Amino acid sequence: MEKVKVGIIGGSGLYQLEGIEGVTSLKIDTPFGDPSDELIIGTINGTKVAFLPRHGNGHRIIPTEINVKANIYALKSIGVERIISVSAVGSLKEEIKPLDILIPDQIIDKTRLRALSFFGKGAVAHVGIANPYCPILNKIINEICEKLHYDTHNGGTYLCIEGPQFSTKAESKSFQLLGADIIGMTSVPEARMAREAEICYSTIALVTDYDVWHESGEVTIEMVIANLNKNLKKAKSILKELIPQIANTSYCSCSDALKDAIITPFELIPEKTKNELSFLLKKYM
Repeated sequence: MEKVKVGIIGGSGLYQLEGIEGVTSLKIDTPFGDPSDELIIGTINGTKVAFLPRHGNGHRIIPTEINVKANIYALKSIGVERIISVSAVGSLKEEIKPLDILIPDQIIDKTRLRALSFFGKGAVAHVGIANPYCPILNKIINEICEKLHYDTHNGGTYLCIEGPQFSTKAESKSFQLLGADIIGMTSVPEARMAREAEICYSTIALVTDYDVWHESGEVTIEMVIANLNKNLKKAKSILKELIPQIANTSYCSCSDALKDAIITPFELIPEKTKNELSFLLKKYM
């Protein structure tokens, strides 16, 4: 099978890509269980792309239950080198308005129940994640948003909560004090595991609402979905231009994230763990 260098992980509302041709679906078996769904493989503007709905078709999987290990493994196994995540988020700042787009460059992790790493079970690696989103991808996304004249914020901090409930007002106000710009439920552990897998990762964050700190009141799913549907048209326009541009971008340090990060000598890693992580370790063994 021809390598597919670009992967799209679709969030709430984005269950398929428009303009994708020659579509086939691909079921990937992983050492970590089943991915969220089958991969949809096709071509956009002459570029091969793999699409994965993170909540599954029909939105069946809550954020905590997303099998991120399997999702990242599935994309890595077909050659994906760059992942674009599309996510619905709430705003924690007045100037970041519903229907805006934000391209985050930082994360605050407020999850509690999620595995955050591929490593463990006798294999230790400490991967640097000071800048959790790929700066090269972020730059290209911002340039396309400017070209399309979308109201875009280049940079900002994504605060990730466990969900599936929205925040309390007290929580929302505390998150503002932390300096976060937007709030969502899915960038963790996607960004962390993509970095361990040496895949460039960026998020197009679609602002659907002011979180509950705002005087506009309670966040409702009706409000979120209505604004999300409006923003999805923008996201699809961005992806149509973005996918051909990023398929063959120049070298990025994300692709060497594991270099010097693996602490455990290979001969001491248990065979079962070594087999599970061979897709990460083989480059360095």
